[in-house]
Amino acid sequence: MSDHYATLGVDRDATPDEIKKAYRRLARKLHPDVNPGHEAEFKEVAVAYEILSDPNKRQTYDLGGSGSGQGFGGGDFGGFSDLFETFFGGGMGGAGRTQPASRQRRGKDALIEVEIDLETAVFGDTETVEIVTAEVCGTCDGDGARPGTSAETCSLCHGTGSIQQMTRTLLGQMVTNQTCNNCGGYGTRITDPCTSCGGDGRVRAERSLPVRIPAGVSDGVRIKLAGQGEVGPGGGPPGDLYLEIRVIDHPVFTRDGDHLRCMLTVPMTAAALGSAVQLETFDGVQTIEIEPGLQSGTVKRLPGLGATRLRHSSRGDMLVTVVVQTPNKLDARQRELLEQLAEARDEVEPEAIVGEQSKSRFSRIRERFAGR
Repeated sequence: MSDHYATLGVDRDATPDEIKKAYRRLARKLHPDVNPGHEAEFKEVAVAYEILSDPNKRQTYDLGGSGSGQGFGGGDFGGFSDLFETFFGGGMGGAGRTQPASRQRRGKDALIEVEIDLETAVFGDTETVEIVTAEVCGTCDGDGARPGTSAETCSLCHGTGSIQQMTRTLLGQMVTNQTCNNCGGYGTRITDPCTSCGGDGRVRAERSLPVRIPAGVSDGVRIKLAGQGEVGPGGGPPGDLYLEIRVIDHPVFTRDGDHLRCMLTVPMTAAALGSAVQLETFDGVQTIEIEPGLQSGTVKRLPGLGATRLRHSSRGDMLVTVVVQTPNKLDARQRELLEQLAEARDEVEPEAIVGEQSKSRFSRIRERFAGR
């Protein structure tokens, strides 16, 4: 048989308040929702607390019994009593075998929205998030009672958390268990609540939380932070925190899957004669070669300068769409030069071309009419 006092880390003459605080401390550390893989240790702690927190069970345990209600010999007609309880909710002789509800409950999960810029989404970074959530009350350590006091055993249910009700049926009188209205099923009542938390065992507080944003996240992605949500009532284990990513629009670049896109406008003369222009990217200044005669709408690809692929080290490409800008204000000299260029290129009366197929079809029609 385990040493329940050693399991909780308290002396054999520990007060009920010391036993309760030791249990709460271990429960927050070993609860499966917070620390998976320690279910057996948590169960052992729970059994130790169940026995040592009940005065009758603790007395039996200290005298050498198991404290589990089986007595020294373990033969208390348990089989028939359990069967009776299964059908009617009470033990033999009307002695209910229910356990009081725990004041500790797991906290709720929380969801907050985090805004990041496009560069952070591409490369990842550590962001500091400010959150307002429920924290363990530092005044009562989650106990809910004013320091120096503790919850009192309910005078109505005597710590069982339930009361028995006699009901007449065709089979005779039956005893059923109902939740105690005086203590809400907890078996104890906090008559002198903590002034900081009002007996809830937790308070609202603001804290800063550093969060690693992985490279390649996109708008709407949720990041789970286990155990960073709200602390539960009674100082119970916390829930989880979810961060929903919102990527702020960038003035130059847009996200297209794992690629980044942008528009690059060049003068008509640069597109006709050829040139080299500079583009400022997240990876520094890049040189874009404009070949002579480049057409508006041409896409230049810069490999490996796009967004990082989520959970991978590789990156997409930078796709640069070149837009050729036609001048809309010409002085007399510029107009004269362009007219001379149009005459030299036989474009004074240009023919509109609507695609390659359309060009050949119109050419055949023109030639047919010209033949007449």
